[in-house]
Amino acid sequence: MKHYEVEILDAKTREKLCFLDKVEPQATIAEIKNLFTKTHPQWYPARQSLRLDPKGKSLKDEDVLQKLPVGTTATLYFRDLGAQISWVTVFLTEYAGPLFIYLLFYFRVPFIYGHKYDFTSSRHTVVHLACICHSFHYVKRLLETLFVHRFSHGTMPLRNIFKNCTYYWGFAAWMAYYINHPLYTPPTYGAQQVKLALAIFVICQLGNFSIHMALRDLRPAGSKTRKIPYPTKNPFTWLFLLVSCPNYTYEVGSWIGFAIMTQCVPVALFSLVGFTQMTIWAKGKHRSYLKEFRDYPPLRMPIIPFLL
Repeated sequence: MKHYEVEILDAKTREKLCFLDKVEPQATIAEIKNLFTKTHPQWYPARQSLRLDPKGKSLKDEDVLQKLPVGTTATLYFRDLGAQISWVTVFLTEYAGPLFIYLLFYFRVPFIYGHKYDFTSSRHTVVHLACICHSFHYVKRLLETLFVHRFSHGTMPLRNIFKNCTYYWGFAAWMAYYINHPLYTPPTYGAQQVKLALAIFVICQLGNFSIHMALRDLRPAGSKTRKIPYPTKNPFTWLFLLVSCPNYTYEVGSWIGFAIMTQCVPVALFSLVGFTQMTIWAKGKHRSYLKEFRDYPPLRMPIIPFLL
């Protein structure tokens, strides 16, 4: 059995960082990363990106050396991804913050609205309903992070947590300030508007959860298997017939419902920004599905049926 020689160069400077002799042909990129770490312990596997071309895409951990377009002496290029943090930690931090911050405004803790309003309660039912919906959403997200989601990548760059938390925490404080403000006024069309918006919110939350469960069942625990998602017997998953990422569709729908319920501009802006970002993600996943699966359903759109 022939063995491979693997040299690892810095993608920026082309400096030789490591030379690995007698590497098994069946060795995966993950195993090569572990060998590289032995000589450079400051670069643990999660922060390594190995590529065939300095400006090319990162190789997957499960890629096998002998199946790559390389000779018996393989040259790989290394890029440092920076300090990493687990996705679970990131999500828990992102979602716990808005839950806690919103409740500070809801209970009107001191130094927010003035002393005479400390620990007072709003007289508007919609304010209490909004708090229940907001809290439910983020408690759901926390529980899904712990018990539902299966991540194809275990970590993400540490710097991203500051950007993400600024987005989630900042918007939570902004919308909570106005919704729980002593001068807040209920929606224009009163109870009818609130009931309609609540129905939209609940339906979309159930739909979002249903999609997450369907996606979870596609990937066995500890696996990175990718399959085409299809509708199940659950009616909420039938949206898979029309879009590639119905979880994003339902997520946007939830926030639209919340915006209608509260008739609050910061919530509407949060919904718009979220929709823009989720559209980018959905388009990326849609392209990935089309590239990976030749028999991918042609009628599906990324996030909005027939449109986008």
